[in-house]
Amino acid sequence: MINDYHMLSGIQKVAILFSVVGESLAMSLIKGLSKTEVRKIRSTLRSMGTVSFNVKKRVMEEFYFGFLSEQVDDGQGNEGGPIQPFEFLSELNDEQLIALLDKEEPPVIAMILAQLDPDKKMLILNKLEPTLKGQVLIELGSLDDIPLEGIIEVGARLKEKSTYLPRTAEFSRGGAKEIADTLSGMSSNEQERYMQTLQNEDPELYASVKAFFLTFDDIMEKFPEDIIRTLLNTVELDLLPIAFKGLDEEKVNELKDFLPQKKQAMYNDDLAGKPQPKREVDNARKLFVDAAKQMEKDGSLNLEDILSGGEMIE
Repeated sequence: MINDYHMLSGIQKVAILFSVVGESLAMSLIKGLSKTEVRKIRSTLRSMGTVSFNVKKRVMEEFYFGFLSEQVDDGQGNEGGPIQPFEFLSELNDEQLIALLDKEEPPVIAMILAQLDPDKKMLILNKLEPTLKGQVLIELGSLDDIPLEGIIEVGARLKEKSTYLPRTAEFSRGGAKEIADTLSGMSSNEQERYMQTLQNEDPELYASVKAFFLTFDDIMEKFPEDIIRTLLNTVELDLLPIAFKGLDEEKVNELKDFLPQKKQAMYNDDLAGKPQPKREVDNARKLFVDAAKQMEKDGSLNLEDILSGGEMIE
C-alpha cells in the first residue's frame, strides 16, 4: 500500500486523480493530454496497487486547491499542461467573482477565496456583509476538513456556474447588448441576482444593459397591442395559462380578448386555476421573449426603442 504522499511522482498523482474522480472528469480538467499520455497514466494506475485514503486525500486537496505544479511526462521529454481545476477563476473580473459567490455558503466562498492572490482576496472579502465576512474568515482556517466528495462536487458546480456569467471582455468594454443576450439564457432568479450586482457595481452599464434586456414583464407593460397579439399567436395555446400565472385577473382577461375567438373558446381556464412550478412558468414566459427577439431579427420591431421609452406610432 502507498502511504507516503511525498514519494509520489507527478504522473502518479494524476493516476490517483483518475482513480478518484473518474477518467472522463479528470481528462476534462487536464489540458493537452495525448493518447500516449493517457495510456501511460492508465498503466501507472494499474501498477500502483492500493493507495491509502490519506494519500488520496492529499492528492485531491493539492489538485483542487491549485497547488499541483508538476506536469505529466510521457518519458520522452514531452509534458502536458499543469492541472489547475480552478484556472477559470483567473478569467473572472471582480464583478464576476462577486456574482459567482452570490448565495453561496461560507465554506464554498472560503474555498474560492483560497485560490485568489492576497490583494484580490481582501478586495472580495471587504465586499461581503460583516456577518458573512466573519463566517468566511473562520472557514478559511478549516479547509482541511472538507471531504473529497464535497470538493469534487463544489468545484464542478462552480465551474459550470461560471459559464453563465457575462464574459470579462463584455464587462470591460461595456458590451451591453452582449451582456443582455448572455443573461437571457439564465434562470429568472440568476438574472435578478446578476442584474442587481451590476446595478450596484456599475449603474451606468446597468442602464445600458437594461435597454437591451427583455423580460416577459417588459412585453406585458411596454409592447404595443398589435405586437402582443402577434406574440400570443406564436406561443402554444396550452402554455398561455402557465405564462399568465401571477398576472392580475384584469390583465389576463385583456390578453385573452386579444386571441382569435376560436382560441378564446379553447383557452384552458382549469389549467389557469392550478398552481404551477416556477420553472414551468419561467419556461413558458421565455417563449414570449424568444419570439420577440425573433421579430427584432426579422425587422418587425426595435427592442431598444421600446425598452428605452422611444416613441411608438401605431
